Amino acid sequence: MKKLSLSKIVLACTCLIASQVTIASTANERPNILVILTDDMGYADVGFNGSPDIKTPSLDQLAEDGTMMTAAYNAHPFCGPSRAGIMTGRYPHKFGSQFNLPTSDRSGGLGIPTSEVFISEVLQDAGYHTGAIGKWHLGEDGDFHPNNRGFDDFYGFLNGGHDYFPSQFKPQYEKQRKQGLNHSIFHYLRPLEYNGKEVDVNEYLTDALSGQAVDFIKDSASDKDQPFFLYLAYNAPHSPMQAKEEDMAQFPDIKDKKRKTYAGMVYAVDRGVKEIVQTLKDTGQYENTLIVFFSDNGGKPNLGANNYPLRGRKGSVLEGGYRTPMFFHWPKKIPKGETFTFPISTLDLYPTFAELAGAEIPKNKKLDGKNITSSLIAGTNPRPGEMIYAVRHRNGFSEAAARKDNWKIVNVSGNKWQLFDVEIDSSESNDLSKEYPLVVREMVAEMEMWSWTNSQPAWFHIHAEGTLWREKAMPRFGETFSLKDKADNELNVH
Repeated sequence: MKKLSLSKIVLACTCLIASQVTIASTANERPNILVILTDDMGYADVGFNGSPDIKTPSLDQLAEDGTMMTAAYNAHPFCGPSRAGIMTGRYPHKFGSQFNLPTSDRSGGLGIPTSEVFISEVLQDAGYHTGAIGKWHLGEDGDFHPNNRGFDDFYGFLNGGHDYFPSQFKPQYEKQRKQGLNHSIFHYLRPLEYNGKEVDVNEYLTDALSGQAVDFIKDSASDKDQPFFLYLAYNAPHSPMQAKEEDMAQFPDIKDKKRKTYAGMVYAVDRGVKEIVQTLKDTGQYENTLIVFFSDNGGKPNLGANNYPLRGRKGSVLEGGYRTPMFFHWPKKIPKGETFTFPISTLDLYPTFAELAGAEIPKNKKLDGKNITSSLIAGTNPRPGEMIYAVRHRNGFSEAAARKDNWKIVNVSGNKWQLFDVEIDSSESNDLSKEYPLVVREMVAEMEMWSWTNSQPAWFHIHAEGTLWREKAMPRFGETFSLKDKADNELNVH
């Protein structure tokens, strides 16, 4: 055996120590990750995204001190499928989650397949303290419960919504429970839970969720070597439209009752964010916490939301259905005062979070998003020439859309494709399909190939949806991706 000289031994030891110090330093610099998700918020319903009438000073300050995304898209224009995309990093269409879970008691025992590893599981395995607060909507029983999907702590409700005032929903629940209607009690009235046990709530629900987030952050501060991942999923401003009088009083100039109530619900979220940010500062965690804010889909104008300047609403594949206000805030790394205009997807959060956490993604895990960290910092397009898709199934046809760079194709009628340059025409008002037929043809063909790899729905929100699906022989992609339409025949390509 060849002997090492003393100098070489010292050099080797020095390199080893340096390597260990680098690894330890990297581990200690892993950010806390805080996701703040609102429910059914319109594109123009926060100040930083152009709201003319709703004040959101806390969110606006974070956006100003971070990077705003002006072209961020959800994986679906509905609550359940959108959240499934966030947690799995995949389009919900790939594993049969195109519809919200059934409205039946305990969602019929169904949930997102456990074969789809959640980002929470990946971060938990990487040593993160994980918590989910608020709305779940991804499965309620057994393996589908958040405590079995990578979350150390869960506080909230498992279904798709909840009433806001305990003084109203608690008496209704007790009355129906005493009548023996346990399995038929509307889930918006049911008690919240903490790690599987019912808890009593005595304050406005948005405030209760904010307070729980504050407690989680305080608890996490006790272990400086363990970063946290907190998924704070507010149900505001989702219906029922219920706001505190003092929050609505912040908007004396809003005369429309629906808009005023809606504004109060959004303002309650902003108040909660103010408390959360102060807690991060008080516990010394603010500088190294990545905060990502966005909505799960577009707003509903009939309930007071404003999607301006976007066309469409929740449920539609037009921009207003699934394009969301969003910002990234992290003083240590994210550029301050920047606006990121390139298209990104909430599916990108999974690989981005994993990278920042130094976490290992399972080798067999399929992902539809991509790590956008370097693009975000450099201000470059993370997916040049690549598509972001949206499909929403209706009665007898499928709405479909895809964005590639500045172009977006959209078919909301089932028989006509339109083309928009959404970089300069976010309102989708100027159809350019006749001027650029080759762009349409190429994008439609690419999306059609993607669509045929989708799975059949594993469930339907209501029984009638399943009946219609079979009666109409859905998804009828052959019709969706035809370049013929009733009014204009076939798109001409010369």
